[in-house]
Amino acid sequence: MPGRIVARVVDGELRVANTGTPLTADGVAALAALRASAKRDADGLTGRFGVGFSAVLAVCTAPRLVTAAGGVAFSAARTATTVTGLGGAAAGELARDGRVPALRLPWPSDEEPPPEDCATDVRLPAAEPAALLDELVATAGDLLLALPALHRIEAGDAVLTRTGDGDHVRIDGPAGVREFRVAGTGGIRWALPLHPDGTPAPYDADAGEVLHAPTASAEQLSLPARLLAPFPMEPDRRRVRTDDPATSALVTAAAAAYADLVRAVAPAHRTALVPVPGFPRSPLDGRLRDAVAAELARTPWLPGAGGTDLTPDRAEVLDLGAPDAAPGVAELLAAADPAFARLVASGVVAPAALDVDRVGAAELARRLTGAEATPSWWRELYALLAPAVDAVPGLASELGTLPVPLADGRLAAGPAGVLLPEPGTPEIPGLRIADPDAVHPLLRRLGATDADRDALLDAPALHELVTRSVDDAEAGLDTEPLARAVLTLLDTPSAERDDRFGALALTDDDGRPARADELVLPAARVRDLLDPDAPVGVLDDAWLDAGRDALGAAGVLDGFAVVAFDPDVLHDGDTYLDEHPDAGEERAVRDLDLVADDRWPAALALLAAERDTRAALLTGYTAWWLARNALLGGRRPDAWRLASASSLAGLYDPVPAPDLDDTVLAAIGVRTRAGAASTGEAAALLDRLGDQDRTVTGEVAAAAYGALATALADGVVDLDDLDPPGHVRTVTGAVARAGDAVVLDAPWVLPALGGTAAVPGGDDPAALADLLDLPLASEQVTGTVRGTGEAVAWTADAEVVLACAALGATPPDGVLRRHDELVVDLDGGGSVTVPAWPGTGGDWHASDPVRALVAALAGGRRVRMQA
Repeated sequence: MPGRIVARVVDGELRVANTGTPLTADGVAALAALRASAKRDADGLTGRFGVGFSAVLAVCTAPRLVTAAGGVAFSAARTATTVTGLGGAAAGELARDGRVPALRLPWPSDEEPPPEDCATDVRLPAAEPAALLDELVATAGDLLLALPALHRIEAGDAVLTRTGDGDHVRIDGPAGVREFRVAGTGGIRWALPLHPDGTPAPYDADAGEVLHAPTASAEQLSLPARLLAPFPMEPDRRRVRTDDPATSALVTAAAAAYADLVRAVAPAHRTALVPVPGFPRSPLDGRLRDAVAAELARTPWLPGAGGTDLTPDRAEVLDLGAPDAAPGVAELLAAADPAFARLVASGVVAPAALDVDRVGAAELARRLTGAEATPSWWRELYALLAPAVDAVPGLASELGTLPVPLADGRLAAGPAGVLLPEPGTPEIPGLRIADPDAVHPLLRRLGATDADRDALLDAPALHELVTRSVDDAEAGLDTEPLARAVLTLLDTPSAERDDRFGALALTDDDGRPARADELVLPAARVRDLLDPDAPVGVLDDAWLDAGRDALGAAGVLDGFAVVAFDPDVLHDGDTYLDEHPDAGEERAVRDLDLVADDRWPAALALLAAERDTRAALLTGYTAWWLARNALLGGRRPDAWRLASASSLAGLYDPVPAPDLDDTVLAAIGVRTRAGAASTGEAAALLDRLGDQDRTVTGEVAAAAYGALATALADGVVDLDDLDPPGHVRTVTGAVARAGDAVVLDAPWVLPALGGTAAVPGGDDPAALADLLDLPLASEQVTGTVRGTGEAVAWTADAEVVLACAALGATPPDGVLRRHDELVVDLDGGGSVTVPAWPGTGGDWHASDPVRALVAALAGGRRVRMQA
């Protein structure tokens, strides 16, 4: 039946009645026998130790037990009277020590029966019964929890009840409602306090909890729940008998029951029941804590992300740098891959005391490398991780190797270098393009980039695919999807040639794989300009639907291609680099060595017509190469002169390229003026000057010889490497044998030379004489003026004055000595009539003052030039 206690104060005494089995003769004998309980063979029953009733002596010395069939009374006073009446040794002992065993002798008690429905009534004539009643009210709740059979306590006006059974107990009383979750069997029970909402409210380690066996003892405990267990106690019922074998068995059983209690709690609250590390409050507390910790470590109770309970010593906690940083991630992982089956559920913070293994962000990324999941699953994972990345410093870098599913089915080891597709992004086999169903903004945060046109064209992986595409095609792989995707990216109206894609595998008109930059369009402007044996194929018509802009950007030739200077790609590039070590940033025209010899005029016209090729043509490598290799009329450009270069008339023929402008012709080496850039050019120019089949004026010859003298003076020409010419060009334009000629260094000597040929000496006749290995005219012809002439000032002659004004010159210093006929007696014999001849001290003799003026001015200019 439901147990019930009724406590009240009647006639100045405390009376406590209860339901249950009425007092029997055996029961009376047991009470008087001191601890020889009649319940000693009934395990689990309260009172079986026979010491419960003796507690009444703490409040009175004359208790009574009354039942409906009668009662018994105990009294210390009556017992003492009886002992005294016995006399003898007993009376003597009592005289020495007045204490007597008050519960040793029972007397019949004939009085009113217990309250209705109560079997026994304990009546205590205590000194302060009301205070005892109040104390009962205060502790009655614990009593109801300790005694499962007890359901109701009435203490004066206060009523406390226990309801519920199994694992849930509710105690109602004046102080309110207290609820407990209870677990245990065989007399061992753990009671866990609950909050009003039903969630656990575990005891703090310093809450002052004690062992209840089943009522409160003095054994302090620090566990989160109350232990109610029949531990063997010392006679005073305050301490556990630690040396009793039953104690060890009960500790083990209590630990197992505690694990059951933890498992009975909702998963989110279980870890709160793990005892926190600390010093034990008593020896029993230490033994219980150790046993509980060992039991919890090997019992599956820790909530797993996969829905099953985990053993802590085999569980793992996902640690992303903050508690529950990414709720739901553990569950998503556990559901997808057995590698994460040991993960603890989200929201569960494993206590440090459990020493559960932790899975950090880097380890998570590593384990995910082998995960098999759909792209949408990956997107869900990224979505769950994104808030944590925003909240936890450094988490983004730790997730740097987080895998990303790619559109081609591969799994990339990290977002860095992965391209996030946009609508319309072409599929490029082998490129690290994320699967569209997996794309999430977190990937961009972790290093992925948008797969726009520029990003795709800049992708190193794409360049690698393009570079080996011809080899792949020749090995039998299908490279057309790659080529189509690249051409799609390159197909813009403003597309320019992109050297990075010249290696793209296309096919020629025979269906053979070939680099894009080694193919020409079927109707290419450059096609008929190339040598028939040139290693350049014609593009298969099947590719024309990609568009001329895209094909041109990939390198397929229509006109000539301009590329960055690369000595490994350009013909004679190494030689050019040796001569121009600063080359490197310039642009150059490629494939010039493939032009047919007889197609250079048209090729040059095409080069000059395009903006990019024309710009490259005018300077640097392209101009350098064309000057050495292009052929006009079957000869190098420097074998010709511009039509406008009249100073070279006769020496060089006009260039046979009427469709090319002078700027282009001059850039590739067609001559604009006389000059010699090397000893070889000087030798060629000397040959042209001595060529009798050429008609060259004295003026042109003078300019050419002057250029040769300058080259010698500047060190461009080395005399040791140059043979003197056999024939020379004279001041009249005629050709003469070199052995019959002199270098004219003084114009006044010319009339005195007679039949000796005179080579125009120019500004540096001495250098020219060295170059030609000829004497100077002034050294070859010397003489003395016959007569002194009429000494006059230069300005006395009107023609001299007019000539100086016309020339902007100042009349020479010295005196002009006029002769009607000027005769010079030559040192070598004979005489000659001349218009002018220098005298001494700066004077000039002249029959023609203007001729003397010219000679004087020319001599002075030569002196200044040589200085």
